[in-house]
Amino acid sequence: MKIRTRLAVATFLLTSLGATANAQSEIGRGDRYSGHTWASRSPVLAQHGMAATEQPLASQVAIDILKKGGSAVDAAIAANATLGLMEPVLNGVGGDCFVIVWDPKTHKLYGYNGSGPSAKGRDLAKMKAEVNAAYIKARRKPQDHIPAVGSLPITVPGTVDAWGALHDRFGKLSLADDLAPTISYANNGFPVTQLVADYWQGNMKAFDRLHGLIEESANARATYLINGHAPAEGDVFRNPDLARTLKAVAQGGRDAFYKGAIAHTIDAYFRRIGGDLRYEDFAGYHGEWVTPQSVNYHGYDIYELPPNGQGFAALEMLQLLKGFDLKKMGVGSADALTVMLEAKRLAYEDLAKFYADPRFVDVPMKGLLSDAYADQRRKLIHTDRANPDLGPGDPQLFNGDTTYFTTADKDGMMVSIIQSNYRGMGSGLVADHLGFMFQDRGELYSLKDGAANVYAAGKRPFHTIIPGFVMKDGQPWMSFGLMGGDMQPQGHIQVLTNMIDYGMNVQDAGDAARWRHYGNAEPTGEKSQGIGTVEMESGFDPAVKAELAKRGYKIVPGTGNFGGYEAIMFDAAQHVYWGATEMRKDGEVVGY
Repeated sequence: MKIRTRLAVATFLLTSLGATANAQSEIGRGDRYSGHTWASRSPVLAQHGMAATEQPLASQVAIDILKKGGSAVDAAIAANATLGLMEPVLNGVGGDCFVIVWDPKTHKLYGYNGSGPSAKGRDLAKMKAEVNAAYIKARRKPQDHIPAVGSLPITVPGTVDAWGALHDRFGKLSLADDLAPTISYANNGFPVTQLVADYWQGNMKAFDRLHGLIEESANARATYLINGHAPAEGDVFRNPDLARTLKAVAQGGRDAFYKGAIAHTIDAYFRRIGGDLRYEDFAGYHGEWVTPQSVNYHGYDIYELPPNGQGFAALEMLQLLKGFDLKKMGVGSADALTVMLEAKRLAYEDLAKFYADPRFVDVPMKGLLSDAYADQRRKLIHTDRANPDLGPGDPQLFNGDTTYFTTADKDGMMVSIIQSNYRGMGSGLVADHLGFMFQDRGELYSLKDGAANVYAAGKRPFHTIIPGFVMKDGQPWMSFGLMGGDMQPQGHIQVLTNMIDYGMNVQDAGDAARWRHYGNAEPTGEKSQGIGTVEMESGFDPAVKAELAKRGYKIVPGTGNFGGYEAIMFDAAQHVYWGATEMRKDGEVVGY
């Protein structure tokens, strides 16, 4: 079927934002004279280097670093720092980071897990007591779930550690060179972009609603408001506190963050507000190099990082889907969507039960990705209806192991990197004069005794952020990712099947209409909601939506939560990079 799209921006603004003062006749987008009529633009092509990020200025910063002689890793660090400043609603040095690097010198993929652990001085019993006390203090009904804000969901941020590890191994410029553009923007200011301004205002309103769970709000307001208000689109924002923090890292490396004055300031702050993280938690932290794992899907080797992230869910889905002929079923058809939705439901039930920090639990990694396990689980998928009785499987029987951006350089190095504060801006807490907000990733621990992802002192939580990478015939083919919580694995497979099964180019694959399923069991302990709910963008045929409803799915209109996609594809024969960015966001691809 033909994928349709409606991108009438004027209509969206009128209906969604209530802009009625200048009422005019409805007008839609113009016509394209090449490629698919529904696509947003053609891919960006370049030979020497490329950056695809959610912020045009960050993409330009990365290219400037490449032109100075920096590697793709230098460019990624520079872009990450800039994004943390310009998109604090999504990421920053208070969050975690996961990376896959293709190194053309060694012809190997390297993975880095830059996720931090919980406080060593708080065990499960203490966490449960503090969670209960926090809800009571906020005059809210106690829940068996760690709050989304305040000090309780904060874990040690891993981003700066990841920068240090990556730079030590793959950097060509100094860390000071990599961070200089962001330090300048932080001191001198930058104009806030459209979507970020919308998120910014929404986050600050959410903090106001949840203020009873946040120990103090003065620091966040001083850091992120302009004259008492969240910045609007086009407002120039400055963050001199973050500039000082980044300057310290530029001069002293990752240890300046984890063992120097910054860590001592954080320690004093948490002692003052009653939090549990201490200097020792920072001084003793190091991320780890990990080995990306893969499955082969129709001749393409798809790589993801192992748990505590959710990347294996994408690989599980591909293992299930390769037993079906999606191309013959047709893009956007009811049959193709049915098998994809069922594969997602099966993989996410395993995700809820097994995915956790492998230093604390035995994650059946080999079994989860095995062909034998996929063959067994695939029998539960019916092409003509939703299966109401899906739960986790037993991979032990077969066992033997929210911003995304990507860069590439003239030597062929490619970096797939994703970094996040987890839920929006994060916890609502900013340490004194440091200029960044702490993540709230610890909300994703379970409080249920015996669960794989149950909270423990010094344990890393389940993670949603996942970088992706694809190899073809031993050569790098694509560095890609799609941010957005539990949308990420299901977004990965939609982009990949669009390209591999349906022949779309790297930009069209991201522009095509998306679906998002929710209602599975959760790693935090929530039970499955049966068949669940499917959000679908307007580009799907209404007749297909109606057919899916007949097959047992609850179909609802899309709410905009379909992730953010960036990708760089590599044509090895021509040595040409093909870049794509998310039309649903503010970003841009820049190459040279």
